Amino acid sequence: AEAAYVLDLNSSTPLYKRNENRRLMPASTTKIMTAIIALENYPLDKVITITQEDASIGQTMKLVRGEQISVESLLYGTLVGSGNDAALALALAYPQTGYSGFVNAMNAKAQELHLSNTHFSNVSGVETPEHYSSAVDLARLAKYALSNPTFKQMASTKSITLSDTLGKTKHYLTNTNQLLNQVDGMYGVKTGWTENAGECLITAVERDGNHIITVVLNSQNRFQDSAVLIDWIFNSFNWEEPKLL
Repeated sequence: AEAAYVLDLNSSTPLYKRNENRRLMPASTTKIMTAIIALENYPLDKVITITQEDASIGQTMKLVRGEQISVESLLYGTLVGSGNDAALALALAYPQTGYSGFVNAMNAKAQELHLSNTHFSNVSGVETPEHYSSAVDLARLAKYALSNPTFKQMASTKSITLSDTLGKTKHYLTNTNQLLNQVDGMYGVKTGWTENAGECLITAVERDGNHIITVVLNSQNRFQDSAVLIDWIFNSFNWEEPKLL
């Protein structure tokens, strides 16, 4: 991976870093911030009607025009299925200012969290020169997101079946993070890929009460890179209580 970073979650101590401040395309790891803005501005039971504008490119949860679906379901579609259409639907529903206001809220939140190498121009990670982040910023963003129990539950969901409010349209989602089924203690967080961003992955892992967040950006094999990095961390570090003299 071009950039990598590992953060001990409990102490906020960096355990590994390489090119951690380099500004790179974050691809669909962007949707962590999309989910945060939605969670902090909408009730989960708010119902959104899918419009013609919600037709989206790339990875989708296959939303149907005219479908009425809850914010909760759209968040699962965003985090589990990495649906660009779900992220778009959440943004278009932003009160008064719509899509542009939602993106502005994402950037305001980035400033609030002191993500100095991050700027968003869209909600799904589409490549633009004004859309970038860094490994260290994404680790800090993931840490903030995981403090929300709803986000944590969604990000760790391996698969789920959703429906519209009338139960007519079904959506079958499998988490794009393959390591949820392979790496002991993993409970998130988000994948990403575009041609120029390369393979991206943010993970959260707990073993023996010790939590770490890993980030790899512009990888050729995000799952292998992350799995090797996780094993190396837990084999190379000990967590000990400080002894009082």
